[in-house]
Formats: sequence, C-alpha cells, structure tokens
Amino acid sequence: MLIAVYIAFITGVVYFLRTIYGYGIEFVVMASAFSILMAMVSYYTGDKVALAVSGAHPVTKSDNPYIVNMVENLAITAGLPQPKVYVIQDPAINAFATGRDPSHASVAVTTGAIERLENEELEGVLAHELSHVGNYDIRVMTIVIIMVGIISILSDWFIRSQFWFGGRGRDRDSRGGNPALMIIGIALLILSPIIAELIKLAVSRKREFLADASGALLTRYPEGLARALEKIGAQNRPMASANNATAHLFFSSPFSAKKLTNLFSTHPPLEERIKRLRAM
Repeated sequence: MLIAVYIAFITGVVYFLRTIYGYGIEFVVMASAFSILMAMVSYYTGDKVALAVSGAHPVTKSDNPYIVNMVENLAITAGLPQPKVYVIQDPAINAFATGRDPSHASVAVTTGAIERLENEELEGVLAHELSHVGNYDIRVMTIVIIMVGIISILSDWFIRSQFWFGGRGRDRDSRGGNPALMIIGIALLILSPIIAELIKLAVSRKREFLADASGALLTRYPEGLARALEKIGAQNRPMASANNATAHLFFSSPFSAKKLTNLFSTHPPLEERIKRLRAM
C-alpha cells in the first residue's frame, strides 16, 4: 500500500509538471518507471543504504563474541533466523534493525550502548530491535528511507527548475517566472517535507510501544529495558551520523532531545515508554 501511494504521488506530481512545462507524455512514463525502479531498489537494498549511512560495519563472533552471542540467543528465543550483526562506532546509546524480512534482517548497535549498558539493559534494547524484525516493522522502516529521499529530491528539482527556467517550457516568449508557478512551487516546497514526515509516521508510535512490550516478553525482564531508556534520557548525546532519513529506524531519537524536529518523531516520549514497561 505504501509503495502504491508513493508511485501514485510521484506520477501525479510529474504529470502536473508535464502540463505546466509542456513536456511530452514520455516524460510521465519515464518518471513512473523511475519511481517503480526506486521502490524496488528501496525494497531490496534499502537496508544496505541505512547501514552505510549510519557508518555500521559487520562483526563476527571472533570480532565481538559478547554482542553476537547475545543477538544469537535472543533470535533463538524469538524463533527468528540469525540476523547479521553490525556495530556503529559512536559513544551514543542506540541501535536499530533493518531488512525486508526476518531472513534478510540486520541489527546494528553503537559502541556506546555496548560499553555503557549493563547486560540486562543491552539485552532489552536488542530484544526490542528483534521484535521489530519479528513484527515486520523493518520492512516499512527500510522502504521509507529511499522514498522520503526521492520525494525531497523531486521537490528540490521542481523549485530549482522553476527559478532557472521560469515555466518557459510552454511559453517561449515568457520573460521570467510565472507567478502561478511560483505559488505552486512554494506549496510543493512546503508540502513535500510534510508528506515525507507523514510517510515516516506510517511506522506509528504504537509500533514502538509494541516492540517494547514484545522485547520485554522476550527477555521476561521489563526492568532491563526501562533502565536502558532511563540511561538514554539522562546520559545520551546526539549521534555523529544522525540523519533525518534514517532517524525513525533507531531505538531512540539520534538527535538532541531539544531538537525541534523531535516534535514529529515516530518515537514516543521516553517517560511514557518507561512508565508502560514498569506497569507490566
């Protein structure tokens, strides 16, 4: 459904551009084909993009037996295939899972989480991420990364072409930009980021609450996850690789708690998550 809405949105905007600039119908066909191609790319390789953008590198049992064994044990308990394990060199406490399904899943955790969390706390965080794998939240999360990027690129391209060419595709005698196009361009500039945020919110806060609950059920120890969240609230710092496109993947927001964009975060408030865990 998400992919269909994305393709329809891209095609609709391109068709609008065609009517404004006088492009041929082949322009719409080409753009539709491009949107379908990028949707497929996001489905099959979006996890690799997320891992690369986050600076994650793979580890094996010989590299880090502690974290790999913990992920393996939790995967066995959850009845999931063994995901690939990655580590991000960052002092912040954070982690994320990605992939299109449990058979193609990866779990990445920061060195800050490994070093600063107690065994039960880290286990709770990883159980939360494996719950995202088991609940198939990772599929939507991964697809969103590419889609949001393409929508932003399209919006930027429209605004730049409107200023550079001023709508002269249809009116060769035009001297400067068409005021109507200026208004439409500004509207797209405003609406596209909002649409991108709405797509991110497809992974709703309820899915984060569900992953907390599923993770607590997996470890049978909600207090471990609650304590990890408390440490994040008290000690955490922004991640060096924090990125708006991948922020929704992480266990907690990779930005500063004071960052205005957190108002639109898919993550519920830490206090509410801790409260629910301790009520179990």
